[in-house]
Amino acid sequence: MKRLLWLLLPATALAADIGSKAWILRTLGEGESLPVIKGFFYLTLNFNRGAIFGSLTWLPEVARFAVFGLAGLAALIYFGRLFLAKGTSTWDRVALGLILGGAMGNGLDRLVRGAVVDFLDFILGTWHYWTFNVADSFILIGAVLYGLRMLLAPKAEHRPTEN
Repeated sequence: MKRLLWLLLPATALAADIGSKAWILRTLGEGESLPVIKGFFYLTLNFNRGAIFGSLTWLPEVARFAVFGLAGLAALIYFGRLFLAKGTSTWDRVALGLILGGAMGNGLDRLVRGAVVDFLDFILGTWHYWTFNVADSFILIGAVLYGLRMLLAPKAEHRPTEN
């Protein structure tokens, strides 16, 4: 039962992503931009029809749908099993919950719109980062937490195997 309560974490991440995308879609048209901190942070509505950083847009739409669908399903199964496993630590469960919630948000976009809604837009001088969304933020935070935990966790003792 306690493991099922953990499902609130990816569900909350998913809800935050869905809500933020619904708001931006009501607020801006594609390509429109709204300055939040002029010269640094904007809300700019874009649709990413490709994969990470807009890659794979050269693939035909049906091929992208198949690739993203299969990859997304495989990721949900893999990370979902880790997330719900009995021995998963609290930190791992938090990281995996954020990753799952974000992945579901972007996956839902691909199913509903055929593209991911991106709108968080940062500029620093002449450097302009790719536009991203709340789901991407959850995935990144979860991946960083998971990676840090793996780097900082005590290593298991290496024992010679007996034949």
